[in-house]
Amino acid sequence: MKILCIIPAYNEEKNISKTVSSAKKYISDVLVVNDGSKDQTKKLAQENGAKVISHIINRGQGASLETGNEYARRHDYDAVVHFDADGQFLAKEIPDILKPVIEEAYPLSFGSRFLSKKSNMPWLKKHIIMPLAKTINYLFLGINTSDPQSGFRAMDKEALEKIKIEHDGMAHCSEILAKTHKYNLVFKEVPITVIYNEFGQSLGSGFKTIKDLLINKINK
Repeated sequence: MKILCIIPAYNEEKNISKTVSSAKKYISDVLVVNDGSKDQTKKLAQENGAKVISHIINRGQGASLETGNEYARRHDYDAVVHFDADGQFLAKEIPDILKPVIEEAYPLSFGSRFLSKKSNMPWLKKHIIMPLAKTINYLFLGINTSDPQSGFRAMDKEALEKIKIEHDGMAHCSEILAKTHKYNLVFKEVPITVIYNEFGQSLGSGFKTIKDLLINKINK
């Protein structure tokens, strides 16, 4: 089976080498979408064996993932994994996120920080941002998942063809869930671990995600 790991990256020179090398232990084809970085992200990703596509300007995580998805469509991949560049996800859990898609015939699987594994999630994110995002998803979309904003997921070819990410910003997580519901795609949630190395997420940053979610719902 032909599988692609897609890693959106913006100014991630501190983390990208380790992220790419660890992901390549589980998936041989790794694509870094260099989202207008001003540092050495592109160079280090290439040195560690990743394919790289670069945006001229910073377009956002949603746009970067769609660039990676389109590459996978054009090159006839059977499945993709979305994986963050900042070192918060564990590469050793890539087989876990792929198992429902490869072995159990689910079109999609979504990682969840709220199942059996523990993540050291900042208080603001855990008790304010995530509940708000979950409520918005339920009220506007009728979708109820344990983790409304996880960026660690896998898709098979069917899901990849149907789900085209249109929102450039952080609301792509909800957009993917909405289109999963729209096209009646069955999914499975998988417990994942997320390691938060920076606990200073500001209230403004958190509510920017909520604003993106609301704008995305209004525009849909």
